[in-house]
Amino acid sequence: MAAPATIAGVSPFFIVGDVSLSVAFYRERLGFQVTYQEPAADPFFAIVARDAAQLFLKHLGPATPALPNPRRHPDAKWDAYFHVADPDGLAAEYAASATPFAAGLGDTSDGLRGFEIADPDGHVLFFGRPIGAT
Repeated sequence: MAAPATIAGVSPFFIVGDVSLSVAFYRERLGFQVTYQEPAADPFFAIVARDAAQLFLKHLGPATPALPNPRRHPDAKWDAYFHVADPDGLAAEYAASATPFAAGLGDTSDGLRGFEIADPDGHVLFFGRPIGAT
């Protein structure tokens, strides 16, 4: 019997107001690398990645604005969850580079340890792990 197929990752797809602004934020503030951008100047689409995580960023024009989860429903706090074995260390890295936090490092009521960062369009990213997990 063949081994089951594996899923190597997931890539959230964010509609953004300005791809260049978003790329700069993810690169300069969060340490992501640009792995693809179309076109090179004034892009409408880009892929940014850090380690095994990546995001797709696309601008669809003024008729389709960014609409992060928290703007659609107050109970949908996060647009993406990044599993991080050491959220304390990553929070320290981001704090050292003066990256603003939407919610500081701590333990959540649903059993996670981590922190939140909002991107320029208001997409809320949670970086963390279950409490007690490594």
